[in-house]
Amino acid sequence: MPHDSVLALARCQFYPQPSCYRYSLLKRLFDVVMSGLLLIFFSPLLLIVMILIYLNSPGPILFPQKRVGKQGKLFVLWKFRSMSINAEQCKANLLKNNDMSEGVLFKIKNDPRITALGRFIRKFSIDELPQLWNVLLGDMSLVGPRPPLPEEVEQYTSYQRQRLEITPGITCIWQISGRSEIPFPQQVEMDLYYIATQSFTDDLLILIKTVPAVLTGRGAY
Repeated sequence: MPHDSVLALARCQFYPQPSCYRYSLLKRLFDVVMSGLLLIFFSPLLLIVMILIYLNSPGPILFPQKRVGKQGKLFVLWKFRSMSINAEQCKANLLKNNDMSEGVLFKIKNDPRITALGRFIRKFSIDELPQLWNVLLGDMSLVGPRPPLPEEVEQYTSYQRQRLEITPGITCIWQISGRSEIPFPQQVEMDLYYIATQSFTDDLLILIKTVPAVLTGRGAY
């Protein structure tokens, strides 16, 4: 996917047209309705996970983390805590074991900081369910590039920063194509392709394909 073809980049962002406004409005309405319904639907599961985390590992149940949203705006992303409470302090000692060779992202397949329960909820993306609240608030969308950490954005090139042009999402193209198995440069290409070609139909297809991707747990660690 050559840069020039992808970087017709988000025509709606720079040259707004009525169809783009309609898409943005429809997308936001869909996000609000679906995130609200899903929070209600998953409420029994959310309660069970909260109890299990409380019993399984000392520390807070939820893990708030600063992420970079649309146009570089910082917001607090919510997840179920899947690691030990000293995970951030231990990170520096594990950097040499990073499985993401490009260096921007930090991922370890057998991360020693992850709790036994945490490994299970991460495999099936249950730890991400609190982000439905972020969608309801408008910090995130159901579909869009995953929101990066501030320290990751500091390493971005100007080309890579273009993935911050739209509201980040819970799921995206590379999330349904292998998740952490996709190298970071390829993740960027997929995100920019989504930005340049996004449509409500594509959003629905990505959401539908997210279900089997989550159930198989491929590339989740």
